[in-house]
Amino acid sequence: MTEITVAALQLPLASDDEAENIDAVAQLVEHAAQQGAQIIQPPELFSGPYFCREEDEALFALARPTLEHLSVIAMRKLAKALRVAIPVSFFERDGHHYYNTIAMVGSDGDVLGTYRKSHIPDGPGYEEKFYFRPGNGGFKVWEVFGVTIGVGICWDQWYPECARAMALMGAELLFYPTAIGSEPYDAQLDTSRMWRRAMQGHAVSNCMPVIAANRIGVEGDQTFYGHSFIANEWGDLVCEFGAEEDGVLVSTFDLAKAAKHRAGMGFFRDRRPQLYGRLCEDI
Repeated sequence: MTEITVAALQLPLASDDEAENIDAVAQLVEHAAQQGAQIIQPPELFSGPYFCREEDEALFALARPTLEHLSVIAMRKLAKALRVAIPVSFFERDGHHYYNTIAMVGSDGDVLGTYRKSHIPDGPGYEEKFYFRPGNGGFKVWEVFGVTIGVGICWDQWYPECARAMALMGAELLFYPTAIGSEPYDAQLDTSRMWRRAMQGHAVSNCMPVIAANRIGVEGDQTFYGHSFIANEWGDLVCEFGAEEDGVLVSTFDLAKAAKHRAGMGFFRDRRPQLYGRLCEDI
């Protein structure tokens, strides 16, 4: 397959009712599928409000094992019915460990595997280190519809190493589910432009499309800024939302064309990994 149609979802997720949030996402998944989308990316942790705004041990009760989480159960059923693939973001409990996880649901409704968020932020309004253990399985890629995709989660998207690692593993498309907005400690700080540019840079440096999905709306003292987008292999925005729209972004890519561009640019040919040891030094 050389052509693939992808979608990013953007919507508010402020309800305390998990079923209500999941149903809202499900409706957008259906709309995306009706527009021909084959791989559909919802935002990060979409079953409820972004609970990491505060540290509260009672909120660990939101976590579930992969196959028992309501988000995964619902999206598996939907993926099978619509014949689409969905990277599902959820709060995972594995024994006494807790992770911010993607379940990669294939078009037959099966879970192809999981990816646990590698980079965990910690700061006002984003207290994720209280809840999540850093991922212990490394970066992942999956084959769906005959193409290979990589999925990073929110804070992962700021790291070029994450994008390059997935590209080196064969990814042809990069997906990033996200929950990001205002900074409680600085009302004047708006990272939305940086957020986009970082991922557009991944598209440029790896010569492949990037799909980013964010939430919108006010939750507590935070306003999530949306700006979900899809960029092509040149890093150009082919479709985008602003800070308040909800709905579906859909785009079709010719991956043979992207591969030709990637080969021509020579970024992978001219890598010098023997010089990059400093990148692996933990200092």
